[in-house]
Amino acid sequence: MAASVGDVDADVAFPARYARRTMKELLNDLDRWQRQDKAIAVARVIDLDGSGPRLPGAAMAVNEDGEVAGSVSGGCVEGAVVTEALEVIETGDRRTVTFGYSDDEAFAVGLTCGGTIHLFIEPLDW
Repeated sequence: MAASVGDVDADVAFPARYARRTMKELLNDLDRWQRQDKAIAVARVIDLDGSGPRLPGAAMAVNEDGEVAGSVSGGCVEGAVVTEALEVIETGDRRTVTFGYSDDEAFAVGLTCGGTIHLFIEPLDW
């Protein structure tokens, strides 16, 4: 449970602390995948327009087999992010992707919160 500052969630008040915590949630899986010599991509929420299910700094990792650790949207667009992450693993190219309420694809995968989520996806270099 997140600490609070007055009536404000501390993760909102201190997004850097939130980002560190979300990356820490991935460490056990990342360590295991590294020992297995798996290629990995990491997706991070870098910005929100309107409301969004996760704050900037939220992270999700995907390995070459499509296994997932973490979350960037609370399940709303994870399937589409896995597809993007697997392409990043294959090509090695970093990319920014956006899902929003007005995007047919985002609506189809469940991002109906009314906001737009911007992600940066990159291969994890050991």
